[in-house]
Amino acid sequence: MNRDEIKTFLPHREPMLLVDDMEVNDGVATGHYHVRGDEHFLQGHFPGYPVVPGVILCEIMAQSCSILIKDQLVGKTPFYSGIDEVRFKRQVRPGDTITIEGRITSSRGPIFFIEAKCSVDGQLAAKGKMIITLVENK
Repeated sequence: MNRDEIKTFLPHREPMLLVDDMEVNDGVATGHYHVRGDEHFLQGHFPGYPVVPGVILCEIMAQSCSILIKDQLVGKTPFYSGIDEVRFKRQVRPGDTITIEGRITSSRGPIFFIEAKCSVDGQLAAKGKMIITLVENK
């Protein structure tokens, strides 16, 4: 699924659409995001030595895993309702391509529990557990 296809179900738009492609195989979501270097979150983090903020890595993981619940997203917006056991293991910098993998570990109604990780060149950059709650659009 490319960016245009992603926009048909994910409500995020530039500059906050942070996934270039995604797919699902055997219940595992895989996505990619190439860090160009001109992203708004790099402008002040840090001047002269840009590093993708950890909170943005969490957002990238959540957006990539959204394909796992894409059919339930119609008429709803996904919101974080929890982030647990997050660890950052490697800096992510301009020119890096992030590979994201995630899966749903359980769900209760509109609440989805997800485990995800992201890596660059096979090296773990971040991992964590996320809770996403779908809220009806008004």
